Amino acid sequence: MENLTYPIAGGLLIGLTTSFYLLTAGRVIGISGILAQLLFNKGRLLPLLFILGLIIGGSAYGTLIQPSTPLPEMRNPLLLIISGLLVGYGTRLGGGCTSGHGVCGISRLSIRSIVATLVFMAMAILTVAITY
Repeated sequence: MENLTYPIAGGLLIGLTTSFYLLTAGRVIGISGILAQLLFNKGRLLPLLFILGLIIGGSAYGTLIQPSTPLPEMRNPLLLIISGLLVGYGTRLGGGCTSGHGVCGISRLSIRSIVATLVFMAMAILTVAITY
């Protein structure tokens, strides 16, 4: 049996974080929306702290906890940049990103979020099938 500590802890932290953000900011967590709020709106402290927390938390985890499997090597940096720009455009076009639709929207039983998440997953599977 696999060690389920990290997935369970991660799921609990995601649930607590989204609930806390909704209670304190009055908004659901969507990284693309938070980033847009940071870049284009006044009152940027909460979005700034949230984005910094993502960066610091991810860096700390990557430094302190070594992955049990090696990371795949990056094949083409230009493809990575183009992909990131397309994902950013798609999130704005789709009215949110995987965190907003997949975590917060589905938990609120939003049909729009369920459809968006299914499209995200289908495109991810197709991209992996074509790329690898």
